[in-house]
Amino acid sequence: MKFIQTLKNIWTIQELRQRLTITVLLVLVYRLGCYVVLPGINPNDLDALTSFTNRSGLMQLLDMFSGGAFSQASIFALGIMPYITASIVIQLAGMVLPSFQKMQREGESGRQKLNQYTRYLTVLILLVQGPAYLLNLRIQVINAGGTVEMGFWMTAFLTIVLAAGSMFIMWLGERITDRGIGNGISFIILVGIIARLPVALFYEFTSRLPGSTGSEGGLIMFIVEVILLFAVTVGAVLLVQGTRKVPVQYAKRIVGNKQYGGARQYIPLKVNAAGVMPIIFAQAIMFIPLTLAGFSAGEGHGFFATFTDINGFWYNFVYFLMIVAFTYFYTAITVRPTQMAEEMKRNNGFIPGVKPGKKTAEYLESILSRITLPGSLFLGIVAILPAFARSFGISQNFAQFFGGTSLLIMVGVVLDTLQQIESHLMMHHYDGLMKEGKIKGRTTGSAY
Repeated sequence: MKFIQTLKNIWTIQELRQRLTITVLLVLVYRLGCYVVLPGINPNDLDALTSFTNRSGLMQLLDMFSGGAFSQASIFALGIMPYITASIVIQLAGMVLPSFQKMQREGESGRQKLNQYTRYLTVLILLVQGPAYLLNLRIQVINAGGTVEMGFWMTAFLTIVLAAGSMFIMWLGERITDRGIGNGISFIILVGIIARLPVALFYEFTSRLPGSTGSEGGLIMFIVEVILLFAVTVGAVLLVQGTRKVPVQYAKRIVGNKQYGGARQYIPLKVNAAGVMPIIFAQAIMFIPLTLAGFSAGEGHGFFATFTDINGFWYNFVYFLMIVAFTYFYTAITVRPTQMAEEMKRNNGFIPGVKPGKKTAEYLESILSRITLPGSLFLGIVAILPAFARSFGISQNFAQFFGGTSLLIMVGVVLDTLQQIESHLMMHHYDGLMKEGKIKGRTTGSAY
């Protein structure tokens, strides 16, 4: 079989084999760390935290991105999300602050400075999130009848442990990027999400067995759910890879005895140029009501109850509108038609039937606006699909895989990783993973 032969080819290439081995070993270190409980915490008292996480949809999202470490009071409980938050802030700062824009133009030295600022900001975020997480942990353990010592010095010590754990995860991600396969940070998020899938799938299967709670529809319903999950995944792949190709004709130039240009090429404008970033932005804002309400055993009332209920209409309606708006916003600041038109003009390129310069920029902008609308609507629908899944009786754990950030991250990271493996195979003159020999990765400029 071609697939078996491809696996043999992958193992034959020494560099690729070493990179895959290093990636697996570093991922194993990360997964083992997710089960190391914080000092001074009795693992038997963590059932209350798990129960609270399962009740709160927003907390369950955090638990998913940490690979279950959040509900297990692990040293990796805060996961990689503080680093992602810091990266987003620095990225936005680079779009509005001249000093950060200057660093972006300085090449490798500027990139190192920005990475250093990102690390500093990550530490500050961890120093805020650490005590908040420990306060929640203390409340849940006490409400469950357990005891936990959480004085000032203990809180400070555990905050340092949590911060060190997250920084260690960041270091693992950087090592995977440098010496492994794929983008390390994204790969760690992927591993955390996939780690929850077998348990969620098994729980959904057993709940559909005759005599179980929620067994309406039986195994037929479970098969339908799996088919729907596959269909949604295919739709997410199309969303990530969808492009509109704009033809560009380059004028002929003769320099000496050589002819340059004259060939027609295509500019691929992505249907979803913003990637998963609009969902991350929207989720960050939707976390605000939970933060203001504080961590407590109660369900909350009024405004806070409405916007912490991930199954509610208003939560999902506002969430959908924010994703559409952020898709346009992020596309506008990352894809710049004016710069593309100037680049084409400098290289003697033009779009057939369109004048170079301003008219080309307007033409590209009009196409981008038209393809961004369906892309943003589809992205918003994918983001709120888990709410629809839960309304049809699918368990909360399994419903998370029907859309949202988890599905798009899984699809995007898998495609990126396969693309890197494909490049190694083609470089050593082996057949690729796909029959056509091409796998499209994400080119949104973000690893998340």
